[in-house]
Amino acid sequence: MTREETRLIQEIIHQYCGLAHGLDSAFFLERRLSPRLEALGLETYLEYYHFLRYDPAGPRELEDAVERITTHETYLFREQYQLDAFRLELLPELAKRLTKRKRLLVWSAGCSTGEEVYTIAMILKEHELLHGWATRVVGSDISRQVVAHARRGCYGPSSFRTTGEHHRRKFFREQDGKHYIRDDIRVLCSFGQLNLLQTERYDVLGTCDVIFCRNVLMYLSAGARQRIVEAFYDVLAPGGYLLLGHSESLLNVTTRFDLVHLSKDLVYQRPI
Repeated sequence: MTREETRLIQEIIHQYCGLAHGLDSAFFLERRLSPRLEALGLETYLEYYHFLRYDPAGPRELEDAVERITTHETYLFREQYQLDAFRLELLPELAKRLTKRKRLLVWSAGCSTGEEVYTIAMILKEHELLHGWATRVVGSDISRQVVAHARRGCYGPSSFRTTGEHHRRKFFREQDGKHYIRDDIRVLCSFGQLNLLQTERYDVLGTCDVIFCRNVLMYLSAGARQRIVEAFYDVLAPGGYLLLGHSESLLNVTTRFDLVHLSKDLVYQRPI
């Protein structure tokens, strides 16, 4: 892959989804994308770029290219300290403020294979202040493959590395060495394929009360982060919260969010 070919592939991927981290290595791109050149019968990465840009099948191929260069690593009850802050501080505040409505919508943006969505649903299901509420958790990811995995709700041992026996037994059924999410949690959850840079599509979600977007923005360019964060603000209800990953912040993003200091975490809130 020549320097110019590398630049062109980087450019089209960035335009599509805002991805910037990790694309500076021609070796990495070659290793991940070379099987696609062989499958399509192409000789050079310049031909591959032209296929992505101009061929009618280019948009779907671009999805596959992004699938190949992104990592989907997650597990149930990840970053427990933040989940504790959500359960012990944010949910009681929301339950008190929304007591007349008794309805709560949480969006997991960049949900990967769905463990975060089901984790949130389990927390909502068990929370004593939300009994009788209409709660819903929506998961989205740019990858169709991981969204399909999430819908199946089937997980192996690596997904349970920090999950207690209580939740494993209460909310999963074991079959052939795999664990399947039970229907009382599955019914609270829905999944869809969504490129976060396509901010005009956020309206289909409805107005959210909480957005989890953990360990996603760190891989995007500054411009993409700015655009997505502003769209998060617009889709959140007044008083709604945005939760980022432990290594992420909005320090370098111009934003209308207020920073809220909790006992175990820092979160962002759309002012009431």
